[in-house]
Amino acid sequence: MTKLQMWRRTLLAAAPVMLAAPHVARAQGKPEKSKVILAVGGKSALYYLSLTIAERKGFFKEAGIDVEINDFQGGAKSLQALMGGSADVVAGAYEHTIRMQQRGQDVTGFALIGRGMQICIALRNDVAARVKGPADIKGMKFGVTAPGSSTHMLLNFWAAKGGLKASDVVAIGVGAGASVIAAIEKGEVDGVSQTDPALTILTDKNLVKVLVDTRTTKGNQEVFGGAFPAASLYSQTDFIKKNPATVQALATGIVRANQWLQTATPADVANAVPEGYLLGDRAVYEKSFAGVRETISPDGTMPAGAMENCLKFLAESDPAIKPATVKLADTWNNEFAQRAAKRS
Repeated sequence: MTKLQMWRRTLLAAAPVMLAAPHVARAQGKPEKSKVILAVGGKSALYYLSLTIAERKGFFKEAGIDVEINDFQGGAKSLQALMGGSADVVAGAYEHTIRMQQRGQDVTGFALIGRGMQICIALRNDVAARVKGPADIKGMKFGVTAPGSSTHMLLNFWAAKGGLKASDVVAIGVGAGASVIAAIEKGEVDGVSQTDPALTILTDKNLVKVLVDTRTTKGNQEVFGGAFPAASLYSQTDFIKKNPATVQALATGIVRANQWLQTATPADVANAVPEGYLLGDRAVYEKSFAGVRETISPDGTMPAGAMENCLKFLAESDPAIKPATVKLADTWNNEFAQRAAKRS
């Protein structure tokens, strides 16, 4: 081989690295946006705990970014804010990236908060006695965070297991937190599809019976066959391409929060969140966190097989989802969380 041939081969081998370098350098540089508007639905739920920790512990600011968090009733509402242009980024269920792709909209997730769904379906005790399975909930009213959110989708998924259509059950948006407890206590709903700490408070008060539980690794294995991507940071794909350093700062904040939560005591967590998140019972809040800790992502990256589990879940509960047409690779980017984890 001549020296010229050797030089050409070396140049070609280096080409991918040379092409990738500007993107990597930009992602590691100063954020393009000093302030980001982030939408979330039900921020007080443990489902979004990493977001609150990143905010309260200053992890976003340390990464060089100011995050304004707008809290909506549920994930569907925060998604609307993103698509309507009033939010740059969403902390919401990963599944929305698949749904939007099916509608011709490019949305990509980049930092995972939950590797388990963390949602339960429970019925009021006076109703639970006559429900042997999902087929028996026809016509019942369920309190979800907001129609179209993950809490609603799990309800539809379970109803489908009993041969029911989504229209066979009534989903009522009740938000998250204290409003969930009130809806059960006042008899406004027959059951709920909700997150903690509300569910633990309801069960500790002996007001409900839990029938579907995805707050543990075991529960997700039983319901979905393995890890399930839950809360995550996602945005429109074009925003991510144009603002890689901003997205990197956001991912870094979430990954640091995820890591902090792996070793924090329940008391540490209760001390870190706003007093109102405890719903008047600090001990129950700490108990709730201890129960869901294992479903919090340790590093912000997507576990193997998790996206496939989510797609299967969606297809079984929503006929509008056509798995054969979904490009899962376009719904997630692991690079930002991986880079953040390496730095920590």
